[in-house]
Amino acid sequence: SPAQKLIFNRVNGKRPQVLPQQVSAPEECYTLAHEENVRFVYEAWQQVEQQLDGSRSGESTCGPVQYVEKTPNPGLKNFVPIDLEEWWAQQFLAKIENCS
Repeated sequence: SPAQKLIFNRVNGKRPQVLPQQVSAPEECYTLAHEENVRFVYEAWQQVEQQLDGSRSGESTCGPVQYVEKTPNPGLKNFVPIDLEEWWAQQFLAKIENCS
């Protein structure tokens, strides 16, 4: 069967507004201070992860501690986190299917 043809109807028979073409965004430029901050946070987080791994294997008794609730909320017993990207994809596809 031939592919369906998309038809766009004008609202109230009016022509769509012609928007000026946007100039493409310039490439992002990072300052030296920004790069230093990113590097600092990255390196600090790597140290925390290494210390956490060390404390799990019993290498050290002090250092970062991972938070764990002492009394978990029973209402969240069956909680399953949502994959937001998958949800958005499903919503998008559902809209397409409903329009055709």
